[in-house]
Amino acid sequence: MSLGKTIRMKRVVDEDSGTSLICALDHGMTSPVFLTPLAAIADRAREAIAGGANVLMLSRGMAKQVGEELRKTTSVAYMLSASANPGSQPAIVAVADVEEALRSGADAVVLYVALGGDTERAMIERLASVGEACERLSLPFIAEAEWPSAYSSLDEVDELGTDYLLRSVRLCVELGADVIKTNWPGSEEEFARLIEAGTGLPMVLAGGSRISNEELLTRQEAAMRAGAVGCSVGRNIFMHERPEAITRALKRVIVDRWPAGQALEELSGATV
Repeated sequence: MSLGKTIRMKRVVDEDSGTSLICALDHGMTSPVFLTPLAAIADRAREAIAGGANVLMLSRGMAKQVGEELRKTTSVAYMLSASANPGSQPAIVAVADVEEALRSGADAVVLYVALGGDTERAMIERLASVGEACERLSLPFIAEAEWPSAYSSLDEVDELGTDYLLRSVRLCVELGADVIKTNWPGSEEEFARLIEAGTGLPMVLAGGSRISNEELLTRQEAAMRAGAVGCSVGRNIFMHERPEAITRALKRVIVDRWPAGQALEELSGATV
C-alpha cells in the first residue's frame, strides 16, 4: 500500500481502535423519494459526529454544505455514483471521479456495486476503473458490495441469497477495493463467510432499511464477532428520532465492544 493510501486509511479505519463508524448521508442520490431529515443535512452531520461517527459518506454538493461541521478527526468518503430509475435494478450512474475526490480533500471514495441485469458489464468496467484510479492516486476505495438496490424487497433478497453477496464481495476485492461494505445476510455464520471471501480486507456492515434499535445493534454485535471493523449506516441514523444517541449506541458496540443489550439499555435511558 502506498504511503498516501496508508495515511488516509488510518483515518477511515481509526488507527487507535481499528474500527470504522461510517454515517452515510448520500441518500439524496439513491432514494426513490426524498427523505425529509436530509433537508437539514448540516444538523444530521453534526449529530452523527457528536455520536462518534468518524467517516461521513457525502456527495459533492452536500460535502460543501457540511464543511463547518467536520472535525480534524472526521473523514469524508466521496460518493462517485447515483441511482437512475431507483428500484429493484437501478442503473448506477457515474457522477464524480477519483481525481475530483482527491482535489476536494476526501480521504476515500465510495462506489455502489450492483450486479446482474443488462448493466452488469458496465458496472464491472466502472469498478475496475475506480480501483485502478484509487491505486494510482493513493486514495482508499470503499466498495459497496450490496444487493442490486439499497431498496430491494425481502423477496428479491431471499431469492439472491448469500451467494450473490459472496460474488460481489470477491469481485470488489479482486478489482482493487480497500474497504468492503456489505449487507446482513441473515446470520453471523453467513456474515463470517463474507468476511472470509474478503480475504482480510476491512469490512463494514450496511445498515440497510429502517429496522428496530434492537435489531440494528444485535446485528452489529454479531458482525463484530464475525470479524467486521464497523458499520456504514444511513437511514437508521439520520431518520432516527435521536440520531446522536443511536450513533453513540453503535459506537458502544463497535469501539467499546459492549453487548448489544447494554448499548440498548443506555440508548433507552437517553431517549426517555
